[in-house]
Amino acid sequence: MTRQRGFTLVELIVVMVIIGIIAGVLVLQLRPAMQSYLAIHQRANLTSQADAALRRIIGEVHTAVPNSLRYSLESQQTQCIEFVPTKDGGRFRMAQDYTNVNQPQGAALVPGVPVTTFDTLTDLDDSVAPGDFVVVGNVNRDDVYAGTDVGTISAKTGPTPGVARNTITLQAPTTFPAGYEGGRFLVVPKDERAVTYTCTMPTSGATGTIVRVTGYVPDAAPWKTCPTGPAILVAKVSDCSFLYHESEGATQQSGYLQLRLGLTDGDESVKLTMGAHVENVP
Repeated sequence: MTRQRGFTLVELIVVMVIIGIIAGVLVLQLRPAMQSYLAIHQRANLTSQADAALRRIIGEVHTAVPNSLRYSLESQQTQCIEFVPTKDGGRFRMAQDYTNVNQPQGAALVPGVPVTTFDTLTDLDDSVAPGDFVVVGNVNRDDVYAGTDVGTISAKTGPTPGVARNTITLQAPTTFPAGYEGGRFLVVPKDERAVTYTCTMPTSGATGTIVRVTGYVPDAAPWKTCPTGPAILVAKVSDCSFLYHESEGATQQSGYLQLRLGLTDGDESVKLTMGAHVENVP
C-alpha cells in the first residue's frame, strides 16, 4: 500500500503568510509608481485641454475683423471678449481701368460714395453666399458693431474674364468709410455676426467654464453683462484671465491679447498663459 503525502494545515498557513508579505512589499513598491503615472496622465490631459482651448480662441481672434476685439469685465467671477469673425476676404476694384479704356470696365468700390455693386480682384470661397456681410475699412473699434462699414450681400456672380474675379451685389446702397485706401474687404458669416467667449467662475470655489456664444445680433456698445450659452469650450476651469491692450490712435495698429487658463481635476491642476499680437490694420 502506497502512502500519499500532502501539505499540512500549518504549512499552508505559513505559505499564505509568506505570499501575503511578498504581495504587501510589492504593493508598497509599485503603488507610488502607479500613482505617479496616473497623476502625469491626468496633468497631461488637463494641459492638452487648456492648450487646445487657448489656441482655439487665439486662432479665431487672428482671423477676426481688425479693431473688432472688445473686452468686458462684469465682475471678478465673470469676464468676456467679443469680436467679429470672418470667413473670407480679398481685394476690391478701387477705380476704373483708365489704361485700357477700350476694355470692358468693372464696378469699382469708392469709399465715401454709395455703392451697390463692386468687383473683386481675388477669388471668393464658394461658402460666401447671400446674407453674408461685407466689411470695409473698420478703422474705429465699434463701427463694425454699429453697422457703419457693413453691407449685406444680395448676390455673388462671376468670374468675368478680363474684368473681375467675382462681382458682389449688396442688398442696399452702402457707403463705406471715406478716405480708406487699403483696397481690402472682409466677409462676415451671416450666422455669426459676432462671437463672445465668456469665462464664469462660481463664488463657491467650484470650477467654472468658458463658453462660446454666437448667433446673436451684436450691440454697438460692449457687453455690460457677459452672455452665456450651452456651447462649452472647456470645463473644470479654476482660473482664467482675459487681458487686451491696444496701442493708441484712431487705428490701433496692433494690440496684444493675453490669456491665462487654469484647469483642475481632483488633486491635479495646471495653468497655462498664452499671448498673441492682434493685427488691427483694416
